[in-house]
Amino acid sequence: MTVNAYLRYVALGDSQTEGLGDGDDVRGLRGCADRLAERIARDSPDVRYANLAVRGRLAGQVRAEQLAPALALRPDLATVVAGVNDLLRPRVDLDEVAGHLEAMFAALTAQGALVVTLTFPDMGRITPLARPVAHRVYALNDRIREGARRHGVVVVEASQHPVMTDPRLWSADRLHASPLGHARIAAAVADALGLPGSDDSWTLPLPPDAGATHGLRAVAAELRWAGSFLGPWLARRVRGRSSGDGRRAKRPALLPVTTLARRSESPSDGRLID
Repeated sequence: MTVNAYLRYVALGDSQTEGLGDGDDVRGLRGCADRLAERIARDSPDVRYANLAVRGRLAGQVRAEQLAPALALRPDLATVVAGVNDLLRPRVDLDEVAGHLEAMFAALTAQGALVVTLTFPDMGRITPLARPVAHRVYALNDRIREGARRHGVVVVEASQHPVMTDPRLWSADRLHASPLGHARIAAAVADALGLPGSDDSWTLPLPPDAGATHGLRAVAAELRWAGSFLGPWLARRVRGRSSGDGRRAKRPALLPVTTLARRSESPSDGRLID
């Protein structure tokens, strides 16, 4: 499929695809899917883009709530990224999660869409408190690869490159990508699609971080993170609530990419400024 064939791009997923960490709910969210749509529009100005993602959604919810609307839009390109919220639950059936993802792969590819997904980096390298779920990440990534192979889905191997766990690619909550992280994810998908001007520079490490914390300062940073982000997250889980309760997709219809508002700051890595 050539770039000019991408006329209808639909993004399915959770908070990462919605764009959390790249902008805010006041100014608006940008995110990796918006950034990818902008990259496509450089060479395919007639492309239309919809983003059905909603924060907090489990893989089964993404399938139940977003697949049918996505199919109705008849995309020729779709991104499907979900499963992290499942991994963070006390109990998770990875086969079930992978089954929901594969069902979306199957339905979208059967309709003729080129589907792109990605593997997840080890969250334990981003925050030590997430180390207990590292084995789940590896296991889900294996299942994603297997399901993608069965349906001809393009897999972006984000898990294979150490730069993807650089703290500077993640926002203060360590669960969502920063603007630079979202730019890297968009660049990775663009590279996988072979978009003009794309390359593998997204895999390159960032310059050394002179402001990195060590020793007691690092411990203090962990404690601040636990109080500011982990505590509220656990409280929502106890109450059976989600950050996405009552929310709808930010862009449910296919619209020209020119309607996107470029509200977030450009990343500091000059190779990926767009």
